[in-house]
Amino acid sequence: MQVQMKVNGKAVTVDAAPQTLLVNALREHLHLTGTHVGCDTAQCGACTVHVNGRAVKSCNMLTAQAQGAEVTTIEGMAQADGTMHPMQAAFKECHGLQCGFCTPGMVMSAVDLCNRHPNASEGEIRELLEGNLCRCTGYQNIVKAVQQGAVAMKA
Repeated sequence: MQVQMKVNGKAVTVDAAPQTLLVNALREHLHLTGTHVGCDTAQCGACTVHVNGRAVKSCNMLTAQAQGAEVTTIEGMAQADGTMHPMQAAFKECHGLQCGFCTPGMVMSAVDLCNRHPNASEGEIRELLEGNLCRCTGYQNIVKAVQQGAVAMKA
């Protein structure tokens, strides 16, 4: 089947089987490998992308469900000139990453979190990021990065 959507601002058509997950269409058909496959059960959040402006775990969504949607992956977060999104910059500056495997999904979730809860407390950030797992950092620097990113996104 053919699915038409806009990915990172560009109109695309994906020719995929009906059971193809969005994460697989992004990685295998569109070669956008920043979206990671972690658990395949919507538990870890490594596959998080934005669909119509909301964070979605793409391993839990069929490509067909994205028909006509606007999808943004981590590759679409930076500006055209390569300037990082404020949340990406905050993760870098606060060392909110180590191995980097969870980072794309964490950044995508953090941006959505800050858009919906611009004044979230530390406790709220920890609770709202509960669907994204990191096995390296212990989360302290991730929380600091989200707080710094939230401030930068408001500016």
